[in-house]
Amino acid sequence: MDESSEKWIYLYIFVEFSGTIVLTLQSFSAKCHSLIKTSTQVAQAAPQLLVQTPEVSEMWHDISRINSWTIKDATEHYGIEKWGAGYFSINSTGDVVVTPSGADNGPSLSLHEVAKEIEARGLSMPVLLRIENILGSQIKLLHETFRKVILENNYRGVYKGVFPIKVNQQEQVIETISQLGKTFNHGLEAGSKSELIAAISMLQNRSACLICNGYKDEEFIDLGLYAVKMGFQVFFVVEVPGEVDLIIERSKVHNIKPAIGFRIKLSTQAEGKWNESGGDASVFGLTMSHTIDALDRLRAEGMLDCLQLLHYHIGSQIPNISDIRAGAMEACRLYEELVLEGAPMGYLDLGGGLAVDYDGSNTNSNSSRNYSMEEYCSDIVESIITVLDKNDIPHPTIITESGRAIVAYYSVLLFNILDISSFEPPPIPDKLPVVDNDLLENLMLTYNMVSTRNIQECCNDALFYRTQARQLFKHGGITLRERALAENLVQHTLMKISKISKELDHIPKDVQKINKLIYDIYYGNFSLFQSLPDVWAIDQILPVMPIHRLNEMPTRPAIISDITCDCDGKIDKFPDISQEKTSVMLHPLKDNEEYYLGVFLVGAYQETLGDLHNLFGDTNVVSIHVNDDGSYKFIRELEGDSVADVLTYVEYDIRAMKNRLKDLAEDAIDQGFISARERKSILAIFEEGLRGYTYFEKE
Repeated sequence: MDESSEKWIYLYIFVEFSGTIVLTLQSFSAKCHSLIKTSTQVAQAAPQLLVQTPEVSEMWHDISRINSWTIKDATEHYGIEKWGAGYFSINSTGDVVVTPSGADNGPSLSLHEVAKEIEARGLSMPVLLRIENILGSQIKLLHETFRKVILENNYRGVYKGVFPIKVNQQEQVIETISQLGKTFNHGLEAGSKSELIAAISMLQNRSACLICNGYKDEEFIDLGLYAVKMGFQVFFVVEVPGEVDLIIERSKVHNIKPAIGFRIKLSTQAEGKWNESGGDASVFGLTMSHTIDALDRLRAEGMLDCLQLLHYHIGSQIPNISDIRAGAMEACRLYEELVLEGAPMGYLDLGGGLAVDYDGSNTNSNSSRNYSMEEYCSDIVESIITVLDKNDIPHPTIITESGRAIVAYYSVLLFNILDISSFEPPPIPDKLPVVDNDLLENLMLTYNMVSTRNIQECCNDALFYRTQARQLFKHGGITLRERALAENLVQHTLMKISKISKELDHIPKDVQKINKLIYDIYYGNFSLFQSLPDVWAIDQILPVMPIHRLNEMPTRPAIISDITCDCDGKIDKFPDISQEKTSVMLHPLKDNEEYYLGVFLVGAYQETLGDLHNLFGDTNVVSIHVNDDGSYKFIRELEGDSVADVLTYVEYDIRAMKNRLKDLAEDAIDQGFISARERKSILAIFEEGLRGYTYFEKE
């Protein structure tokens, strides 16, 4: 077929199937892809009716590819089995399901069904969905793994975990962890007075550890000492040298013997985004000299027997297991020296670090980890045994502050897509308009010339002519319509280049850049700054995917924009097992049908760190518990911020605002702009707006 021809070729395929006539339509010269609806039987019958041309073969290849899409394809494409940790998968109808037990045969629940039920209850998207059971599953997994490793290695000690409240400070989270962790003596860690008060009020097991980190004033220490008096196992961890004297002073005032720990600044520095938590440049912890001074101060006061714990922290997301082992080995040597100095010790707090595999790559990338939970536990236990057994030092109680790994899987951000800005341009017209220059003809020629042999040349030409078109427009050389047509031709050419480049063994760098720029923009009903601040602040990679229609092949490469007025409010980095992706494959929208996406593994840090950019407030929050039979129960529903709420946060007086609006409306009546009836409507809409959700609401 002559590609320079401007004829439109239509193929009509009529196939009788279950009493339905199926029609597919394709215009090749315009390269306009129509929605193809077919079936396996159509796929078997239709090829016999097609004229064999390269364009027809290409179209038929696309049809066959769409029809052959399976749930297995969707699972592999989005990597859900890699990052889902057994909690998330795709069912036979194409919905993402959650299995809170993490077991292969455990009860599962469709997130799409939950999203529809939430909206039926009157709560709009976006919604932060919390799956309560997952917290219990992660706590159980951590403790049982340590218990298994301890038994296998004949370790003469026990494991006690604590949850750092700063990782997710929400009341329901702390309450649930305290309740579900009671069986395992799972405790809490507090780094401020507010967190300490929360911890004391929530902790349900006096055998669990309560770790007091952070900078401490008299009131902080007094609160902790009163908790000791009430029977809690409290450790005061010295962060800076001056705290030693303050702890000694307050304990004497109240006549309460404190359990003291030292936070040591290790030389070990882990890989990852939080590597500054360790190493010489770390702002936290005691140096070796500080440690000796603090040790001697306790000895001088006759309180050396109070020193019972050594603590360190070299990062909340440590991707490389070798850093876990290196930190543990160094800490054990310090622990050994403190015992040899006469301190009773007994507890080793290794801080956080147990990483979450956000991208599913199982590597030492910043968003992953190159180890399993069992390997993590084994390396810690083996390191302690290796160092301490040399001098017959008793094995300490192991404490870890694994916050991220406990809560990350627990929360999913659900939101709907409001609109799409498509990269795909309108069809090329049958006839180009006559203009005073050869710009459009050159662009059309470039488009028709694209092949594997000249792909770099055509790429250069297309970009050159795009620049020329913009310059001509600035200087009045072409009209707005002519510029729009020129840019459409450039887009058609770039899309053709991108498609043909997939046939090459080596893709030129310029073409690779083009491939990364061919995407649609899907506008999601959420605020990145409020719900996913780490994506904006530290380029955190989080899994993002549709929660339904996964039995359909996604055909649109896309990035996701939020509804703030900020160019940073977008998700344009996505997990992949081989390399970071700059777009995600999504489905075309359907008329009168919501399209829901989920952002997964958002349980750690995101809620507290979120801000009010553009005055988008907290989202609706729904907590569910999945029962053993697969049914589920709504545990808690929290309405998100109203417009009035967020205005109050930034010091607006709502009553004064209402009065000012009334005055404005009265003045508008006096000026003849509105009637009294219109005034009533305006004030009613204003009142309704103040009560409304800060996010997009359906009528």
